[in-house]
Order: sequence, then C-alpha cells, then structure tokens
Amino acid sequence: MKKLIINADDFGYSRGVNHGIIDSYQYGVLTSTTFMANMPGADQAAALAKQNPGLGVGVHLVLTCGRPLLNNHRTIVDAKGDFRKLTFYEGAFTIDYDEVYAEWKAQIEKFLSYGLQPTHLDSHHHINSFGDMPQVFLQLAREYGLPVRNNMEQGEVKTTNFFAYLIETALKDEQSLNELFSEHDTVEVMSHPAYLDKTLLSTSSFTYPRVDELEFLTNPEIVGLIQGRSDIQLTTFKEL
Repeated sequence: MKKLIINADDFGYSRGVNHGIIDSYQYGVLTSTTFMANMPGADQAAALAKQNPGLGVGVHLVLTCGRPLLNNHRTIVDAKGDFRKLTFYEGAFTIDYDEVYAEWKAQIEKFLSYGLQPTHLDSHHHINSFGDMPQVFLQLAREYGLPVRNNMEQGEVKTTNFFAYLIETALKDEQSLNELFSEHDTVEVMSHPAYLDKTLLSTSSFTYPRVDELEFLTNPEIVGLIQGRSDIQLTTFKEL
C-alpha cells in the first residue's frame, strides 16, 4: 500500500490559518500539519489539535518569522529582537548555531508543554536546509526520535521517499497520482491552506494562494479522486 501524507505548514500562525487547516482536515484530504510555537495562534492551534486527534501534528521550526521564544539571542535576531528575515539567510551569513539549537529546542518543548506529542519536524521557509542548519535540525530529530521532511540529506533519520512542493500539480488528477507513486512508496505533499485574516494579510507575502489551496483540498472531486484510490493510504508521519 502506498502512503500519502498531505501536510499543512504554519499551524498556529493565526486564527485564519488555523481554521483553514482544520477545515481542510475535517472536510478534505489533509492528514497532517506542523505547528509554529512562537506565533499568535499557537494556543488556539494546540486546543484544536486536541479536538482533532486524528490530525497528525508536528513542529514547524521557526527562524524567519515573528519573535523567538527565548530573549537572549544575539545573532539570529535584528535590533528589535525579531527573527531575521529569510533574505538574510539567502546570502552569505554568520550566526551562532548554538542559538538556533536552543531556540528550536524551546519551540519543541513549548509544543510538548501543551500535552501534545509531535509526529515529525520540518521548518518554516525550509530554513533547515540553509548553511549548517541541517546539523542542528537532525540533531534535534534524533534527540526526540522524530521523522523529518525530506527536503535535504537525511542520514539515518526517518522520512518519506519523496517530498512534493505543489499540491495543485501533485494531486490534480489520476495521471498525476500515478506519476507521483510510480517510483515512490511514501510521499509528503506540502500545502498552506488558510482563511485570510488581518494577521496573515499584514505579515505574510503569501496570502491569496492559501485560499486556493484550501478550496483544492476540500474540493469534492479531489477528495473523491484520492479517497477512491485503493492503492493509496492517506496517513501521517506517525505511520511511516
């Protein structure tokens, strides 16, 4: 049986994002999400996770959005104490990776403090693949015994055979599904479903496509297409 994980990033970003993710799970084919422990909607996301125990919830490690949980950083924050933006990491950069480890560990521990158990780890803006971040990321994955997203060299850490970035192309029809699973037994497809609220509109450059992804994930034709496949099991990282 082939295994398909459809993951929504950014759980906890805002109320609009949280409700979009939950609707994509309850009324669509979403199976998994990852949690931003430092964002305004984190408490609500944790409560929603407890109300929907069938939804796999991992930790979306953050380094480029909002403010950190710890207040003693020097190299991964700007003068205001906010995380540096993604553009900082897209060029040559120098940071203290011990700060990254401490902050990411704090984010995982905050998730655990809600009484939830993470299914896996990934990161916001794929920051885990920049510079020497993979070493820190994989160290934490091993410490907590968690699978990870397959967006970099993994070593011996558990992951899927393949990672797809675009749901609209990966899951659009029978042919796409056949191609997706022709060479892979386990696949994660990334998504960002959301309803647009003021928090999202004022802080993110990625907005309206989220509504399209929400519509796609709950479209009856797409739901029927994927759920009708006897050779593909919708699942979470917990079942890898």
